[in-house]
Amino acid sequence: MGQTELNQDDLLKLEHQVCFAVAVASRSVISSYRPVLEPLGLTHPQYLVMLALWEQGPIGARELSAQLRLDPGTLSPLIKRMEAHGLVTRRRNPEDERAILIEVTEKGAQLREQALQVPVQMMRRLQMDEQDVHDIQRLMTRLISAAQSADDNAD
Repeated sequence: MGQTELNQDDLLKLEHQVCFAVAVASRSVISSYRPVLEPLGLTHPQYLVMLALWEQGPIGARELSAQLRLDPGTLSPLIKRMEAHGLVTRRRNPEDERAILIEVTEKGAQLREQALQVPVQMMRRLQMDEQDVHDIQRLMTRLISAAQSADDNAD
């Protein structure tokens, strides 16, 4: 890895802050999803929930919360809104009555066909190809892992 030496005055420049670049990129990318997801009737967080459910089928609320890295207090109202729109259902886990299973309804399953175009449209909107997406995902996964490791070591 090549390193560029920053002089003392450059260290605190906004343009050199990883946190600034990540925050702006996050807001910008999520915002660009809005018009693509609108025809599906989904918000970006709802889209992420549906992706997880389409991939894994019924999943426990705790597992879904961990997978999406959303605290249960954020996920619960999101799931309730999706249930009100007929996209998902919640039911007690027959193997553990204390746990809730979340699953896609027939209406939610039908959305999957439309959603197949979302990644293609987003690559076009963001002027990226599959390799670009793969590279960004790899770097972001590394960044997330490093940040979590730093947090774990701080405790």
